[in-house]
Amino acid sequence: MGSDPSYEPGRAGLPDEPTVRQPASGIEPHPTSALPEIDTGTGWPDSAQGREPVRTLTRPEPGAGDDDGYPGEPVARRRPGGCLFWLAGVLAVVIVLGLGLKATGLLPSFHNPFASKKTDRSQPTLLLSIQDLARFDAASGNFQEVIDVQQDKKFIPDIIFNDRSLFVCVGSVDAYVDFSNIGQGDITDSPDHKTATVKLPAAQLGKANIDNSKSYVFATQKGLVNRVGDFFGGDQNKQQELYQLGEQRIEQSAKDSGLAQRAEDNTKQMLEQLLRSLGYTSITVTFAAP
Repeated sequence: MGSDPSYEPGRAGLPDEPTVRQPASGIEPHPTSALPEIDTGTGWPDSAQGREPVRTLTRPEPGAGDDDGYPGEPVARRRPGGCLFWLAGVLAVVIVLGLGLKATGLLPSFHNPFASKKTDRSQPTLLLSIQDLARFDAASGNFQEVIDVQQDKKFIPDIIFNDRSLFVCVGSVDAYVDFSNIGQGDITDSPDHKTATVKLPAAQLGKANIDNSKSYVFATQKGLVNRVGDFFGGDQNKQQELYQLGEQRIEQSAKDSGLAQRAEDNTKQMLEQLLRSLGYTSITVTFAAP
């Protein structure tokens, strides 16, 4: 066989040189002896059957090899769990340290540059007048009125035109006797200073004092036309009208409650105790007709 000129290596028998597959461009060839053998499935090695064993190149894993992309030894990868653990530890230490400084008062306070600021430019109070009072407030009544008013139009459904308000008004009324109206001869005294007669004007009722902190609009019902009107401004004095109506209702309720008579009884009792302490035994207190 060695002298046969027609003999060509690789056609029959064993080859003179091992077969090497060319790798992709940019990668140097490696001898096939360094690659693992592939089982052909016959149970016998390829060399025993007179053929060159078929060898394959394994594809390198991503990240394996040197900087030039050549396959090499496996590169050890860092676990991200370790970095997260240290980061969580640092954050915990910073939080605990900040809370400790805040509790001890060593942490400096930082003001919010965008915090809201309230400026009061009101003018000083102007004193208009001072009035001397010579009255005895003998009684006071507390009232609550539920105002239910509705404004609509005839033959028009409420869904189109309707304005109904339910207003809860809370206020008080004082009853007093004005001593400044006592004239000469209204108080008489006996020569022995044992009998006294006092004539007083009738008790009066003051104006209703509305408690704004307890008065409120409970509910409202409006038609489509009224809602459109409120969108473009509406009636700005609507709530003021409710308060005025509440004052009128409370004042009328005070008149009907007998608050003035209660004030006269208390005034009479006060004067009798005062005159008895001065030595008077017979005391008469009368009130003028209202």
